[in-house]
Amino acid sequence: TGAGDPARTLALLWRQPAASPRRGPRRALDLDALVAAAVALADEHGLAALTMRRLAERVGTGVMSLYTYVADRDELLDVVLDAVYAAAPRRDTAGRPWRERVRAVAEDNRLLYRHHPWAAEVSTLRPPLGPGQTAKYEHELAAFDGCGLDDVTVDDCLTQLLLLVRACARDAAAAREQRRAGTTDEQWWAAAGPLLARVLDPRRYPRAVRVGAAAGAAHGSAHDPEHAFEFGLQRLLDALAVLVETAPGAVPGSA
Repeated sequence: TGAGDPARTLALLWRQPAASPRRGPRRALDLDALVAAAVALADEHGLAALTMRRLAERVGTGVMSLYTYVADRDELLDVVLDAVYAAAPRRDTAGRPWRERVRAVAEDNRLLYRHHPWAAEVSTLRPPLGPGQTAKYEHELAAFDGCGLDDVTVDDCLTQLLLLVRACARDAAAAREQRRAGTTDEQWWAAAGPLLARVLDPRRYPRAVRVGAAAGAAHGSAHDPEHAFEFGLQRLLDALAVLVETAPGAVPGSA
């Protein structure tokens, strides 16, 4: 996101007059309906399928007519992602301890990516800055209320939390795709294991053999995204607890 013209894209996101459509064929549907069709297309076929041509085919119009709504695919992606953020789950955890509030943010984001796996592939170094993104950010920041952390540290904490969720979500999506392709982890190991045993010298790689075997036996695969999420979230919460416990402005009872 953020690859289009900033002023025009921002006006479009907030449905301002400056985002008036270009001249072209008469519109057959409104922008919200077009965005809903784009979300459905990406959900069904992935981010690569979200092209102007395929979207035009889906809504039954010509490609050129799409440019009366958005300037290009970059702008379309901003609007689509912001719409997904607007509809994202936001659990009400007011009055709960901060660890429960932060965990809820992580789990809500994981659910968002489960429903829209393609969203985890979109770079948000320059976020869409629309009403959906803004409401999501406002809600997530509230999870740190009363912890006594300064504003920059709160943003840092939230950033690390979302990075963890995003990484695990991408791995989980890849694992689901592999299963849909018809190959289970057990089948993959059954094919790769005998060959690996022939070429891997445990005397040369003692740690890799020992630890890899233990982890594989424990998780049933080389990498379990669900376990990685839970383990990473617990460790991140423990690390954040160090900051909260030493914060000078913590509100009593917020922990």
